Amino acid sequence: MLYIRNDSNDPYFNMALDEYAVKYLDPSNDYFYFYQNNPTIVIGRNQNTIEEVNLEYVKNHGITVVRRMSGGGAVYHDLGNVNFTFIVDYRKEDFNSIERFAKAIVKALDKLGIDAEFSGRNDIIIAGKKISGNAQYVAKKRILHHGTLLFDSDLTVLGKALNVKPEKITSKGIKSVKSRVANIKDYLKTDIMVSEFKEMLLKFVFEVEGSELREYTLMPEDMENIMSLRNKKYATWDWNFGCAPEFDLSRSCRFKGGEIQAHMNVRDGIITDIKFIGDFMSVGDVSEVEEQLKGQRFKQEEIRGVLLKMDLKEYFGSISLEEIMSLF
Repeated sequence: MLYIRNDSNDPYFNMALDEYAVKYLDPSNDYFYFYQNNPTIVIGRNQNTIEEVNLEYVKNHGITVVRRMSGGGAVYHDLGNVNFTFIVDYRKEDFNSIERFAKAIVKALDKLGIDAEFSGRNDIIIAGKKISGNAQYVAKKRILHHGTLLFDSDLTVLGKALNVKPEKITSKGIKSVKSRVANIKDYLKTDIMVSEFKEMLLKFVFEVEGSELREYTLMPEDMENIMSLRNKKYATWDWNFGCAPEFDLSRSCRFKGGEIQAHMNVRDGIITDIKFIGDFMSVGDVSEVEEQLKGQRFKQEEIRGVLLKMDLKEYFGSISLEEIMSLF
């Protein structure tokens, strides 16, 4: 097994590294590496980003949103969260099983005086609280197994950033299971830095794997290809927001100018149908607004651009542009 030293905190780059490594690095070797992300919501491959993320909160707090290629639920990453990736040959018994890949994690925690254990298919827990979630992806007869380790993460942000707004949302996608979580650092008898934790973990990973610790340095060609994948896929709106299952979305709010409901069908991040309903004062036919919004991406900047070109008082009375935008 080879260790890839990766110091990037760019979530787009780190997601691209995962895909590139499992698909294109020499398959005669197994690989292991860590990564830490700047504040980021990482969405599971089959989820509705719009449903899972408190978009207003992440925008106001500069939190990145990126979709990974594995399934599972939405998670929050920051620099207090250590992520690990294994890439090995695919074996049926390893799929949807974390035991092989998490043994080193549990062993390292035991050496630190922490009693951790597996829970269910995807989690590692301490005293009943989740400290690690895991997911997998298979490509070209190789399996990528990656997981999170909450070492010293801001857990208050986690809840707010993944807080689904109370408006009615009916979705055909897979919803996140929000678990009780804790930081590993809270259970340590001796205070250590996250960098020390990673080095200790690295030692035990290779010990459990029965492999000598050898490093693989990403070549200039590797970096060029990873950056291309980052820019053309993982840093794009289409991947992070558009690649969502089809869903029906209803949102409503009462303003001083009356109640307004927006019922939408969205496919691949594009508004395919929309209907405004409510008791707002309208002198124009609101279907004219609906027709202008069809075909637009479910993205605030584009919706705002369309509405700015219209006389909204004619269609929504005293309800302002900002109030209407709160529905999106």
